[in-house]
Amino acid sequence: MRIGIWIGAQATSLQQITSQVAAGARAGLASAWLGGNDGWDALTALTVAGTHVPGIDLGTAIVVTYPRHPLVLASQALSVQAAVGNRLTLGIGVSNKFVIEGQYGYSFDRPARHLREYLSALSPLLHGEAVSYQGETLTAAGTVTVPDAQPPSLLVAALAPAMLQVAGRFADGTITNWATPSAIADHIAPAITEAAAGRPAPRIVAATFVCVTDHESERRQWVASQFGRIEQVRAYRAILDRGHAAGVQDAVIIGDEQSVE
Repeated sequence: MRIGIWIGAQATSLQQITSQVAAGARAGLASAWLGGNDGWDALTALTVAGTHVPGIDLGTAIVVTYPRHPLVLASQALSVQAAVGNRLTLGIGVSNKFVIEGQYGYSFDRPARHLREYLSALSPLLHGEAVSYQGETLTAAGTVTVPDAQPPSLLVAALAPAMLQVAGRFADGTITNWATPSAIADHIAPAITEAAAGRPAPRIVAATFVCVTDHESERRQWVASQFGRIEQVRAYRAILDRGHAAGVQDAVIIGDEQSVE
């Protein structure tokens, strides 16, 4: 197991993001991850940080698929690879209905179908292959060539069985969120490993919050108050149930130094 750090959500400058990546590198962490929420563009920010900070892997967790055509994302991701010396892991995902329909105005009908078609175009493009793909949800025709750029590791945010099937067949692994150890061991790992039969063993990147504190109960209550609304998202509620978690407060690592370690 390798340990990384998620950075940048509240950063006020690219210099601050770069400083956080540098701090992770000095601490000996394996990777630094940046999300694609409202604000910083993760791939652009990681390019800036990566050109200043060597010695640490960089990852997106996640880039949302719907607003970016596979040809566009392949070009951007390979450009980042060339800029940072091939240290990028490209984490993508479909997000959820509230974001895709409410903010972007796309239909969120059958997201697993969308993801399968998206990866059918994106994965070969990242490997320098020409594509001529016509699906129900997208068309992609062309190729992307960026000298000196290797295909980045391609991960998919996947929790539900259908999404894990697609991730196992078309990507290099998955990124989880709000998944307890038992949910990963009993559900996510077996499902994606079975789907990836005949391919290299899939990576599983488990995202979680960590807090060292003598006030565990208060901190868990804070997590519930700040993030409890995500339990309304069906995929998150399902993974919490699979992990025997009453709520998001039970899917994080909080306690004194010994218990966190």
